[in-house]
Order: sequence, then structure tokens, then C-alpha cells
Amino acid sequence: MRASDFYDLVSGRRRGVLASLLRAGLAVAEAPYRAGVWWRNRRYDKRSILTHHVEAPVVSIGNLTLGGSGKTPMVKWVCRKLREEGVRVAILSRGYGAQEGKVNDEALELEHALPDVPHLQDPDRVAMAHTAIEELAAQALVLDDGFQHRRLGRDLDIVLLDATEPFGFGRVFPRGALREPVASLNRADVVCLTRADLVEESARREIHARIARIAPHALWCESITTPRSLIGLDSSGKVAIEEPVESIQGRRILAFCGLGNPAAFRATLNGLGAEIVEFIEFPDHYAYWREDIERLESSVRSCDAELALCTHKDLVKVMLSELGETPLRALTIESKLVRGEEGLNKQLRRIASLAQQEDT
Repeated sequence: MRASDFYDLVSGRRRGVLASLLRAGLAVAEAPYRAGVWWRNRRYDKRSILTHHVEAPVVSIGNLTLGGSGKTPMVKWVCRKLREEGVRVAILSRGYGAQEGKVNDEALELEHALPDVPHLQDPDRVAMAHTAIEELAAQALVLDDGFQHRRLGRDLDIVLLDATEPFGFGRVFPRGALREPVASLNRADVVCLTRADLVEESARREIHARIARIAPHALWCESITTPRSLIGLDSSGKVAIEEPVESIQGRRILAFCGLGNPAAFRATLNGLGAEIVEFIEFPDHYAYWREDIERLESSVRSCDAELALCTHKDLVKVMLSELGETPLRALTIESKLVRGEEGLNKQLRRIASLAQQEDT
């Protein structure tokens, strides 16, 4: 099931008898999932011995819901801030969607964006933390997608909420898009509302008021995702072309992506004035095969697109400069905090201070 189909189903936008039956079945499956999440969180809340602390401060960046909420742009932002403080940083992630013996798309994208920040991927993030500290001399660790990974202790817990659907349609997976109940936000040190520019100010105030009741101690931030540039690769897979985002305005574009939230990518392209003649969705972290490339090349020809466009995550897997004879580019994005930046900078300066103290 495509991500958009799943969201249409659990949100109630998909109507009819079959959709109602499917939602009823998912509601039955929600109960054991919710019980499992409750039991796991209770064990970590009651038994501190289950949490492993390492000899470097850890910043966790995670979310409450399935799908994309802007974690990768925030990981870049946090790593750059720590590097500006002179701290050696390493990123730790599970490596979801990686093929055997390889890293996943997020690691490849981050390697392009942060060449001086090593990225380790393995389900055992405690072991990876020790490796990063002992073998790579990392002074601070950024735990990517870490809110639900409670085995590795953290010194700063940042949780992102997508403003367009912050509470996962009010239900826990699989009936909704919540990974765990909203009350779990009481563990967060920072709650950041991403894509804040896509909703009205009144909606942002309502979301903030609800979070303030659940996690009154948490710092509140708001960020927007801003398009940065269009990039293209050379034959060796290195970035060789960089163009302004304004260059897509009014052009006939075939767009494709393998994201947890494809609607956000499409909305960004629409906001840039692109004429999207075809939009193709693939599953999140999709591994592209030869037949997929052939399908995309055929689609580009049939819709007479001037440009093929994808995300940075997709480009590092496709590894092409053209689809047939049509140029292929990726839209790069970055996070920009529009509220709470000074508070978050203060927290990161605290992390930098801890890192430098523990390294002496």
C-alpha cells in the first residue's frame, strides 16, 4: 500500500463499505500494538538499568508518527550547529531500508551534506555509540530517529511533529499513524513543529496549547523546510551540478519519490511554481531496480516532461544524471527555525560544553 493510500484510509478520507471494514480490522490490530508499546515504555520507566549511558552526550532526534516529519533536515541542522562549536560529531541510526552490506538512502544523503560527520548504521545503537567514541573519537552523538529507541540514554530528546498531521489521526498504528500515544511526549526535552508554514497560525497555537498540557517543561520550537537548490550528479555519483530552485518555475516536470510523506514533497514543488505533469510514488526507502528506471524513462517521454525531479534521498539511489534524454535533478532542502531558535541553540551549547568536558 502506498503511503498516500494508507493515510487516506486511516484518516477516513477513503469512503465506502470496504474502507470501513478495513478500518475496523485495523482497529482490532491496534489494541495489541498499543499494549506492547505501553509495556515496553513501562519497563524503561521503572527499570533505569535498561538504559545504557555512554561517555559522550547524545542528542536524539525523533518523531511521534510514521512517515516523514523532517528528521533529516533537522539532523543536518543540529550537526552543523555542534560542528560550529568545535565538537566532533557522529550520527547513529538503525539503517532502515538498507540493503545487506550497504547503508541506506539517508546515510548517502547525509554523506553528501555533511562530509566531515561520520554516519554509523546498525540496529545495536549502543554498540555503535561505543564504536563512534572509541574508534572515531566522537565527542557527541546524534541519534537519528531515536525517540522510540530507549536503550541508549540521551542528554537531549528532540521530537518533531509535522504540522500538517501532528497527532497521527488520533490513533496508534495500524489504525492511525501514531508510533505511540501522544502522552509519550512528556519524555521530550524539545518539541519542534515542522512545516509550520503549511498551517494557519491559529492551528499552530492549538497544537502548542495541547503540547504545553502534556509536556509543560519542553522547549517549543517551530521550523519551516526551505528549498535550497537543485543538484545533479556526474558519472561517478558526485554532485556536479547545482541550480537555483527558481529554475523549475513554469517547467513541465515529472516528479517521483520514495518517502513516508510524499504529499509534502508535492506541496513543496507546487509552491515553487512547477507544472507537475506526472507524480509517481514509491514506498518509503525504496530500492530502485532497472525496471523502475525504465518505467520512469517511459513516463518522462509519454508526458513530454522537460525535467525529471526527485528528492536527494532518491537521487543517491538512482545515481543518474538523466532519465533517457531528460535531465534528472534532486531538490535539496534545509530546516529553518522560525521560533525557539535561541532556546535550542542554548541547549546545543550545553551539549557542546558537556562534550568538551568529557573529552578532557
